[in-house]
Amino acid sequence: MGVLSNKIAREELKPGDHIYSWRTAYIYAHHGIYVGNSMVIHFTRAAGQEIGTGTFLDKLLLSSSPSPTGAICPVCGDQSKLHGVIRSCLDCFLARGKLYIFEYSVSPALFIAKVRGGTCTLASSDPSEEVLHRAESLFDKGFGMYNLFKNNCEDFAIYCKTGLLIETTYSVGRSGQLSAFTAAASTVMSSPLRFLTTSTGGLMVMVGGMYSISRFIADVGIRRDAVKVPVERLVMVEATQHVEVKK
Repeated sequence: MGVLSNKIAREELKPGDHIYSWRTAYIYAHHGIYVGNSMVIHFTRAAGQEIGTGTFLDKLLLSSSPSPTGAICPVCGDQSKLHGVIRSCLDCFLARGKLYIFEYSVSPALFIAKVRGGTCTLASSDPSEEVLHRAESLFDKGFGMYNLFKNNCEDFAIYCKTGLLIETTYSVGRSGQLSAFTAAASTVMSSPLRFLTTSTGGLMVMVGGMYSISRFIADVGIRRDAVKVPVERLVMVEATQHVEVKK
């Protein structure tokens, strides 16, 4: 993989790979775990509800669910109304997008060079059999409530690959996309008038440095609030919550 693109050919895929596909003019990417036989397990809110803000943004961004085209997929059937952890064929997962692979154990230099968030992490991946075990377990039992900031499709895929969850309740999840957006927003908010006397080149270097540092310290690979959680414990919590809701 290079600095500019993580694109991969279908024939290069291996079970346990974390893959993604860009949506809506590269505004965001949808993530999942390739499980072999051209199938992907992924986490979605629901058709038309990718971010669920209750604003016009919900209509602006396409759903992470396989997009309804009027034709029913002969492999998946009609998945346009499904939500939670679902299994889809690779074509439905991609929704006409291109295929990319998420990179693990990248060097700090490469992480910073890949300016766009949601493409790589400093964290290490577990062996593929552990990744597949987590994905299959969560396909059966669920991954909790979808939340754009704390529990989205990228968070799901990263958990399957690493077993890492964020233990603090006030911060964003593991998603590199959200970390990048947050870093960009904080950089803009903190690029104040005191920098106006700085040359244009110096200002760009300063702002770029602030953005890179913000992304770096938010990565799941170095966060102190990222803890390893066995999938059995996660499944048990999900099952308990499901019983409480039914009561």
